[in-house]
Amino acid sequence: MGGSQRAPPSAMRLSAVLAAARLPAGYRHGTWPPDTAAARRRNPPGQRRRRVVVEPIDSEDWKVFQGDTVQVLSGKDAGKQAMVTQVVRARNWVVVEGLNTHYRYINRTAKYTGTYVASEAPLLLSQIALVDPEDRKPTEVQWRYTEEGERVRVSLRSGRIIPVPPQQRRDGIVPEQWIDGPKDTSVEDAMKKTYVPSLKTFEEEIMDAMDIVETRRAKKSYWY
Repeated sequence: MGGSQRAPPSAMRLSAVLAAARLPAGYRHGTWPPDTAAARRRNPPGQRRRRVVVEPIDSEDWKVFQGDTVQVLSGKDAGKQAMVTQVVRARNWVVVEGLNTHYRYINRTAKYTGTYVASEAPLLLSQIALVDPEDRKPTEVQWRYTEEGERVRVSLRSGRIIPVPPQQRRDGIVPEQWIDGPKDTSVEDAMKKTYVPSLKTFEEEIMDAMDIVETRRAKKSYWY
């Protein structure tokens, strides 16, 4: 049925949910989603790898999201600002657009040298800081509540609220930016009551709808 953009998180693409639930022991997360072929190639069955220790961060305390503007604090791009294009919470990673890049060959074969492209490597959360929209400088943030009870991020430098950008679901859709297409089911049609339950069987309901009157009578039967 169309209109899937309004589905709750539990109705997201089933393959992504199942892939996350059946990750093998020792699975090493990367920048590829677990349900992709690239991630499966990097985690073949039976391979044993050294455990990667990651500082645990509760989902309620996570402060950086895709679409945020951040500043790099260390490394070759220290001081530069750009937008976060990917977040990997399992590794405390963020990928920043155009920064911390390295060059590599893709589609390289014995007869073809391949294409030399720039690839953005992930950065740790400790290497970046959110940019305060008040003065465009890096700042620490804290989760707080407004008088209306809304949970927001607040800059500790200026006290300004830093709104969370619209987030993609696992199927790549941003609900706030979705526009219904001609084949999508509207909310009104989806919520319309089109069936009234009754104590009749399915066959009896069909007969009533088609004005069929049953005149036959079943013969008596005896079990003994």
